Amino acid sequence: MANHARRMGNKVPEATVNFWIIKVLTTGMGETASDLLARLFGPVPAVALGGLAFVVALAVQFALRRYAAWSYWTAVVMVSVFGTMAADTLHVGLGVPYAVSAPAFLLVLVAVFVLWYRSERTLSVHAINSRRREAFYWAAVLATFALGTAAGDLTASAGLGYFGSAVLFAVAICVPAFAHRFAGLGAVAAFWTAYVLTRPLGASLADWMADAHSRGGLGFGLEPVTVAWTFAILGFVGYATATAATAPTPYEDEAVDGAAC
Repeated sequence: MANHARRMGNKVPEATVNFWIIKVLTTGMGETASDLLARLFGPVPAVALGGLAFVVALAVQFALRRYAAWSYWTAVVMVSVFGTMAADTLHVGLGVPYAVSAPAFLLVLVAVFVLWYRSERTLSVHAINSRRREAFYWAAVLATFALGTAAGDLTASAGLGYFGSAVLFAVAICVPAFAHRFAGLGAVAAFWTAYVLTRPLGASLADWMADAHSRGGLGFGLEPVTVAWTFAILGFVGYATATAATAPTPYEDEAVDGAAC
């Protein structure tokens, strides 16, 4: 495994400003795209279609031996769409309250992190250089999307609405950055905390833009918001590909194999 890890390039991009912008955009696009697919095809066919696209996107990502922006971000988008469907299926299809599903997804994420760390002794995204670490990484990403979806819907349904939730999570996402810089929070812990929070932030913003005026939204509709955010993702991914940014991140600046929470 060690020799294989050395032969395989890191499969995750540096967490630059561009990374965080694309991440938020994928969360919002996944939210509205999931709702749009469910409306166009029905919940069951939409979940099947989303699941198939999710599997294909991850298969392509795993087949590559080093990071490629188009493959990585396609996989993230499909995780976003399918993760949203998973959370919505529990609530809408099975009647599980968000107050139950959010803690459940949190436990799933904690379990993934525990198993990952016990196996690899690191949770750093600078060290996604073996198939096993890559599998743990994507399991964690899927869990963060499901957790973030449930958390965002929980705050929105609890009275904050989509705009209020967006403001809440925009403030919350600054906390790990300040805690890392001024309070000694580890870089890996700060990174994954912010990563979870990007989901409800982006989803709340997209839902606010798409939702009807009568529900406190801007009334743009699912189709225009989905298309607009998709083009924004393509633009930023194109920029990332062209510039091949490799600047160190304020959240992930440890050595590759020495990172720990």
